[in-house]
Amino acid sequence: MVGDARTVSVPVEGGALAVEVVAAASAPVLAVHGVTSNRRLWNWLRAEAPDLSLVMPDLRGRAGSFAVAGPSSLRQHASDLVRVLDALGHPVVDVCGMSLGGFVAVELATRRPDRVRGLVLVDGGFPMAVPPGLTPETVPAAFVPQLERVSRRWADVDEYLAYFTRTNPLLDAADPLLRDCLDHDLSDGRVFLSREAVLADATDVFFGESRWQEIAVPTELVCAEWSSGAGTPPAYSDEALAGFRAALPSLRRPRRITGADHAATIMTHSGAAVVGAALHDLLAR
Repeated sequence: MVGDARTVSVPVEGGALAVEVVAAASAPVLAVHGVTSNRRLWNWLRAEAPDLSLVMPDLRGRAGSFAVAGPSSLRQHASDLVRVLDALGHPVVDVCGMSLGGFVAVELATRRPDRVRGLVLVDGGFPMAVPPGLTPETVPAAFVPQLERVSRRWADVDEYLAYFTRTNPLLDAADPLLRDCLDHDLSDGRVFLSREAVLADATDVFFGESRWQEIAVPTELVCAEWSSGAGTPPAYSDEALAGFRAALPSLRRPRRITGADHAATIMTHSGAAVVGAALHDLLAR
């Protein structure tokens, strides 16, 4: 990876966000990671599109921002990101969000349209079908598999990597970018991920107010063929995508990544190349 990278601390309500900033050739892009991830989710994008200038925060309750206190929600994340833009002197940016990050990006674009030039949403941001039986009360039980790693102490990053790739079968255990991403999760053998933040954010995604129909900026959507492993139903069906396009004039034709599931849309070189192409198209407008 290339580009001049630095990490800054940005005060927000309840603490300070850790934000990695990469200066390269393009205008700045705010990159927002997923619900159980961290800012190193963008390792693959940096590798595939080294010309992109990226602003990559660890969201509150995750990795370098684990200690930020207070409630978590889409609206709170959007407020935090305005603080980040203010601290870095960016009046307006393009925003790329993956999964939860896509929903945060939509929240930011609709609440503060003066700060967002365009959106790239990666398998997130638009309403997802609520899984059968899921209610706000059952969200904790539904997220037990994703949060199992929080309750364990890991001997080292290799043990954590082996576990992670067993549950994400399309990712490459030998990929050094994946190792670096997972290493950023760990501190003293523990995954720095707030259970409370994950559950609050997931509840907001599935049951909170969605403002996607208010998006007024150019929008690109990149989505996976599968949800979790080969053959699983995608987060967004073709019918759903057609409905979003019909209702939202600013949405361009979605890009479906064949052979990829949710994680592989950005945690593989092939997936990140598609995301990079979408960003380049957005930046060229």
